[in-house]
Amino acid sequence: MKHPFKSSLFVMLLLTLSHIALADVAISEAWVRATAPGQKVGAAYMTLKSAQPAKLVYVESSSADEVEIHSMTMNNGVMKMRKLDVLALQPNTPEKLAPGGFHLMLFGLQKPLKAGETVTLKLCFKDQADNITHQSVTLPIKEVN
Repeated sequence: MKHPFKSSLFVMLLLTLSHIALADVAISEAWVRATAPGQKVGAAYMTLKSAQPAKLVYVESSSADEVEIHSMTMNNGVMKMRKLDVLALQPNTPEKLAPGGFHLMLFGLQKPLKAGETVTLKLCFKDQADNITHQSVTLPIKEVN
């Protein structure tokens, strides 16, 4: 190599540019359903949109022991809910987490979720290069009839 400094500079530039492409997911319309006293399970909803392919791989909250990604589907007249390992996000396509579809389940709630209060979630996304990004979002708790 004639110019090791130039080669090192080029590698550093590539590494810097690779971080620019990290998953940047827009989170909107986020809310959590209020729970009844003593209820230990809650649900969170939102819309996720990414400019590039990404995956929601993990969610955590200090308000719950565990947060899982779930889907609901109708099969032969029976609504079935199942846990997902990841939720894939297609480029520029909003993925709506809503009652009756994809959603987040909060297990082992620390206290009842009361309308007017908030819950903070930390969402972990993975991009195509397996880079992980974390986004915290504070969701209002809403009463739903």
